[in-house]
Amino acid sequence: MSREDSAIGAAPPALAPLIGREAELSALARALDAVERERSTRTVTLVGPPGIGKSRLVREFLERRRQGSAALRVTSGSAGDMASAYGVFTRLLRARFGLSDGMDKDAARAEVRSQVAHVMGDRKVGDVIYFLGQFIGLAFGDSPLTRAVQDDPAQADLIRRAVLKAFLEADAVHGPLCLVFEDLHAAHDDSLALLRYLIEYLTGPVLIVCAARPELLTRQDDWGKVGDRRHALLELTPLGEAAAAELARALLAPCAPRGSDDLVIIDVVDVVDAKRPDSQPQPGVPSELVEAACSFANGNPALLEQMVRICHEQGVIEELSPDSAGGPRWRVHLGKLSTARLPMTVEDAVNVRLAALDHDGRQLLEQAATIGPVFWSGALFVLGRAGCQAPELWGEEQSDKDLDRINAALRSLCDRGYLRKQSESSFAGSDEYVFVHAKEREALQKRMSAAAQRRYHHAIAEWLEQQVAVRASEEFLAELATHRERIGDAVRAGLSLLDAGDVARGRYSNAKAAEYYARGLSLLGDAHVARRIDALHDYGDVLQLAGRIDDALAAFREMLTLAYRLDNRRKGGAAHNRIGRLYRESGSLDEAGKHLTTALRLFEGARDERGIASTIDDIGKLHWLRGEYQEALKWLRDALARRERMGDRRSIALSLNNLGLALQDSGEFKQALNTFERSLAIRREISDLLGVMMSLNNLGMIAQDQRDHRHALELFEEALEVARQVGDRNRTALILTNIGGTLYRSGDPDEAVRVLQQAEELCDGLGDRLGLAEVRRALGKAYMLRGDLEKARDSISRAVDLFASVRSKVHLGIALRTLGEITAAGGWGSAHTKSARAYFARSVSIFEETGNELELARTFQAYARFLTTDRSFVANMAARREAVAMNEKAEAIFGRLKVTSVRLEDEPTLPTGPPGQSAPTKSSVNASPGRSPTSEEPSFPSPGRASTSS
Repeated sequence: MSREDSAIGAAPPALAPLIGREAELSALARALDAVERERSTRTVTLVGPPGIGKSRLVREFLERRRQGSAALRVTSGSAGDMASAYGVFTRLLRARFGLSDGMDKDAARAEVRSQVAHVMGDRKVGDVIYFLGQFIGLAFGDSPLTRAVQDDPAQADLIRRAVLKAFLEADAVHGPLCLVFEDLHAAHDDSLALLRYLIEYLTGPVLIVCAARPELLTRQDDWGKVGDRRHALLELTPLGEAAAAELARALLAPCAPRGSDDLVIIDVVDVVDAKRPDSQPQPGVPSELVEAACSFANGNPALLEQMVRICHEQGVIEELSPDSAGGPRWRVHLGKLSTARLPMTVEDAVNVRLAALDHDGRQLLEQAATIGPVFWSGALFVLGRAGCQAPELWGEEQSDKDLDRINAALRSLCDRGYLRKQSESSFAGSDEYVFVHAKEREALQKRMSAAAQRRYHHAIAEWLEQQVAVRASEEFLAELATHRERIGDAVRAGLSLLDAGDVARGRYSNAKAAEYYARGLSLLGDAHVARRIDALHDYGDVLQLAGRIDDALAAFREMLTLAYRLDNRRKGGAAHNRIGRLYRESGSLDEAGKHLTTALRLFEGARDERGIASTIDDIGKLHWLRGEYQEALKWLRDALARRERMGDRRSIALSLNNLGLALQDSGEFKQALNTFERSLAIRREISDLLGVMMSLNNLGMIAQDQRDHRHALELFEEALEVARQVGDRNRTALILTNIGGTLYRSGDPDEAVRVLQQAEELCDGLGDRLGLAEVRRALGKAYMLRGDLEKARDSISRAVDLFASVRSKVHLGIALRTLGEITAAGGWGSAHTKSARAYFARSVSIFEETGNELELARTFQAYARFLTTDRSFVANMAARREAVAMNEKAEAIFGRLKVTSVRLEDEPTLPTGPPGQSAPTKSSVNASPGRSPTSEEPSFPSPGRASTSS
C-alpha cells in the first residue's frame, strides 16, 4: 500500500539492519511517547532524496514499537500510487476499513457502516459515512445535512474535513493511532491542504508520520511550521562513510563464512591479487566489493542494494545452495569485478539493469510502462492479445495458460526488484503493481517506437473503458483521457476529462476539478455543444470558488454565447445569473443589475422556478448593497415565499438570513432578530455548520448595532468556535475581524489590535487579499483610536493598495474615505490637507460611478465634516458652501432610502483637523452598509464589516 518512491533503488532488504539513523529513530520514539503519555497528536515529517531510506526507517520504527506497544494501530497510504485529489486518503481509509481487492460494493458499504457505528456510536453515522464514502469511492444515502450542502461545494468541503477529523479523533479513543502518509511530494494540493488541517487541528492520541522528497518543501515552504510545536521536520541525509561501509558489509554478509562447519564461500583463486604474489586469501566480505559499492552509492542505502543486485547480474556474485539454516550463501568472483560492467552513474545503473532482461521480460515491462507508474495484470493480458485473431474455438485453457505465463513473469520481475505487487487492487480480477524504480520506467518508455506506443495506448484505453470502477474515479477517467489523447482521439479524451471534472467537483475537490475542466474543454473544441455548456457552468463555479474572477467571467460568457446559439433560455439565465453575481461581488452594481434582470426574464420564460427564486433573491441582495432597503425587503420576501413553496430547507434558511440582514440595516432590529433566529434553528436542525456560523455572526452584528458589546462578543466567540471546528481559516479570519471591531467600538483598542493582528496573520498566510485589506482597514481605525497615527496611516494605506489590486470598487471607495479621515486627523501632518481632499473626492467618484447611493451619502457626510472643521477651510466660504451642499445631498439620499444618518454614524469618533483639535460628536470612522450578500456561492466580505457568507 505504501512504497519508498525511489528513482533507482528500493529500500534495503530485511536482512540488512537499519544503520546510521539512531537520531531519527529517537525523534520518532519521542513523538510516540508524547502521543501515548499526553493523549495528544504529534506529527513527524521525514524529508530526503529517493532511496535515502524514509520508508525503511518508518517500518523499522513501527516494528520495534509494535513489540512494546501492541495497542498502536497503524494505517498507511501513498500519494504516489494514486493521482486523484485525495488519493493518499483513499488508500489510507480503505486500509483502515479493511476493504479488500474486488470486494462487493454492498458488502463494502455494510462494513464501513458497521465500523463507523462502532467508532462513533449513534452520532450522525449517516452523515459520517456519506462524507467518508467520497474519499473511498462508495456512495451512501443522503441526509438533511448532505442535502443542505449539495449546491455549495465550499461548504461541503469544509464539513467533510470536519467529519474526517471527528472520525479519526473518535477512533483514537479506542487506542492510539499511527497514520503514515508516504510520497507526499506527489500528492495533490487538495490532499496536502486536508493533511495540513489535520496536522494543525487534530486532537487525541494520534501520531502522523509523513515521508516525502525535498520537492514537498519547495511546494510548501512553511510545511515544517504547520502544527507549530506538535510537528518535527527531519531531513534524512546520506550515510557517512563508516555507516555506509557497515551497511554494505551487512548486505554482502552471505559472502562471509559463518562457522567452522560452513564452506569458505569466497572463491580463493579470485580473491588473490595476481599483482601481489605474497597476498593471501582472507575470509569475510571482500573490501574491494565494499569499496566499489560505497563509491557508487555515495551514502544512499537504496543504491547500495542496487549495486549488490547488479553484482549478481554481472556474475561478480554467484548464488549457492542455502546453508543448513536455510540462509543465502554467495560466492564472490572478485576477479570479475574489474571486467564487469558496473555503473558509474544512476543512468548507467538503469541501463545495466534493463540490459539484463530477456526479450519477453523487457516487452512485458514496456507494456506496463505504457500503462503508467501503477498498472494491472488484466491490462497486460489484453495488451498481449492486441492484434491477435480469435481461435476456431475459444477455450478456457488457453486463457488460463496466457494468464499463468503473465503472472509467472510478473513474479520473476518482482523477485528481481523491478516491480512490486500491491496488497490491494483498484480493479476486480486484476492484480495491481507499481514500478520500484521510476527511472527504469522512464528509460523503457524512451526505448519504445512510436508505433508500438500507439498500439499499446489504444488497447489500454479499450480495457479501461470496460472497467466499471473507472466511471466513479477522476483519477482513472483522467488516465483514460491520457491514453485516448496519445492515439489522437482528442474529442473522446476531452469528454473523459470533463467527466473527471464532474467526479472531482462532486467530491468537492475544486482545484482538481478546475484542472480537468480546463484540459477537457480545450480538447473538446467545438464538438458536443450541450456537454460543453454544462462543463462551462461548472468550470466557472469552481474558478469563482478559487478566486479566479476574470477566468470565471470568461467561462460564463462563453456559456452564454453557446446557450444563445441554441436558444436555451434556462442555460442562458444561469449564465447571466452567474455573471451578475460576479459583477455584484466586484462592486459593479449597475452591471450586476442588468445581468440579474436578464437572468430573471430568461428563467421566467423557461419556467424554471428554482432559477427564478434564486435570481429574485440575488436582486434583493443587490438592492440591499445599494442601501435601498425597502426595495430589497420586497424582493427578498418574494424569494423566501417561493422557496418555502418548494420546501428546500437550506434555501429557506438562506433567504431568512438575507432578509434578516436587510431588516437589520433598515433599523427593524426586532424583526431581524426573529428572522436570524429562525434561520439559525433550521441550520442547527440540518447540521449546516457553516450556516450556523453565519447566523451566529449576524446575530452578533445585531448586538453590536444595539451597542450590546458583551453579548456581541459572546455570539462572535461561538461563531469562531464553529469556524475553528470545521477548520475554515478564511471565516475564522473574518470573525476575528468582527471581534476586533467590537472591541474597539467598546473602548478597548489595545485588545482590538491584538485580535486584528491574528486575523491579519491568517489572511496573509491564506493569500486572501480582500480579507487582508479589510483587516488592515480595521487596524487603521483601532490604531487611530489609541492615538497611533503613524501605524493608522500605514495600515489604511496598505488596505487601499490591496482593495485597488483586487478591483473591489465599493471596498476601495470606503477605504479612501477612511484614508481621508485619517489624513485629516493629522496622520501625515497638517501639510497634507490637499491629500485628504483628494481622497474624499476619489471616494465620491467611485460611488457615483457604481451607483452606490448609501456609501456616496456617507462619503458626502465625512467630506463635509472635513471641510467645516479643518482650520485650512475655516475662512473659506466656497468650502463652506460646498460642505452645505454635500450635507443636503446626503440627507436627501438618507430620506429617500428611509435611513437615519444618526443610526449609521454609530462607530467611534475620530478626531479631525490638526492633532489636538476635537471633532464634532457625530462622526464615524466608517459606517457600514451591512454585511456581505450571501448566496449559494461564497462572496466577498462586506465593505465596512467583515462577515461570513454562505
